[in-house]
Amino acid sequence: MGEFFRDNGKHAVIFYDDLSKQAVAYRQMSLLLRRPPGREAYPGDVFYLHSRLLERAAKMHRSNGGGSLTALPVIETQAGDVSAYIPTNVISITDGQIFLESELFYQGQRPAISVGLSVSRVGSAAQYKATKAVAGTMKLELAQYREVAAFAKFGSDLDAATQQQLNRGVRLYELLKQGQYEPYEPEEVVASLFIGVKGYCDRIDVDQIQAFEAAFLAHVKTAHSKVLKEIVDSGYVLTESAEQSMHDIAEAFTTGYTPAE
Repeated sequence: MGEFFRDNGKHAVIFYDDLSKQAVAYRQMSLLLRRPPGREAYPGDVFYLHSRLLERAAKMHRSNGGGSLTALPVIETQAGDVSAYIPTNVISITDGQIFLESELFYQGQRPAISVGLSVSRVGSAAQYKATKAVAGTMKLELAQYREVAAFAKFGSDLDAATQQQLNRGVRLYELLKQGQYEPYEPEEVVASLFIGVKGYCDRIDVDQIQAFEAAFLAHVKTAHSKVLKEIVDSGYVLTESAEQSMHDIAEAFTTGYTPAE
């Protein structure tokens, strides 16, 4: 069905949920047929099985309609082991991966995306320039926070810089929480990340971050919609004037913000 849209100049997305169970079923059938087992008892052509399936997702040339089919395969890891046979196979075929951690999920972080293990081979080329400008250091800050937080459990004497990393990191994670069926416009993403990366959330209590974010976005959209329009009209580029305006708006809003009871 996806190939039909692709071949007729349309754009489609296909989710494979999940290829781990498909590989296990293929292994069971192969062993019953007495085919020679390989690594983890999988048959030698299991890589070909998945690559043949996923390579059907492609962007067609304009002479062939210009359609596209994007594949999003789902893989289940055992105890978070991404170095197992099937996960490494699929990782090598795809253009990147989003790794979800059960630990983050049970901590209430939704979506529970591991920043350190999630990779995009496309990189920032797929981002709007404004998003790239705002979130450029965010991945590093979150990765450093996870590392520092692990060591902080073993001691209470932390220097000011380490404490600042912890304070910033926990607020960034809180800022990244997103409810189901709550999409953001690109310019809203820029505004939301701006207040986190630039430190305006550092003064807000952790349990008030989501309310603060919602109030800030509502304030920007109602009282300062020209700034968001400037970002959109510039092709989603954060111009110097737009950045300065965002600083002024965020500073004034944070100073006068009163948490709801």
